Amino acid sequence: MMIAGALVVATNRTLPGFELTGAEFDVLLALRRSGAPYRLKANELSNELLLSTGGTSNVVNRLEARHLVAREPDPSDGRSTLVRLTDEGKALAEKAAIANGKAHDEVLNKIPEKELEAATKALKAVFGHL
Repeated sequence: MMIAGALVVATNRTLPGFELTGAEFDVLLALRRSGAPYRLKANELSNELLLSTGGTSNVVNRLEARHLVAREPDPSDGRSTLVRLTDEGKALAEKAAIANGKAHDEVLNKIPEKELEAATKALKAVFGHL
């Protein structure tokens, strides 16, 4: 199994403990990464996650019902809506991200350090050409 696949499996095993789907986790993390005040325009969120606006709206609806995000009008553009991470959402995003990081560490710890370093070096070289 490729490393990326193993990491996805680890994430998929972790998220149910937080009652989150992968898409919900992605939305929470995108908002958390945006920095204080942890909000993005709905279309920015869709673009960042590579989701359709309808798909993003469905995910945001579920998170809003759980009080993890809130929609608010964009003060700079009356036609836009902002999606803001609530305090509860921020706390859950951080707990889930820590657990996910630990799950990823468990996957990566199975790879001998020397081989992981060689793979990292090789990938850096490949991506340096892109």
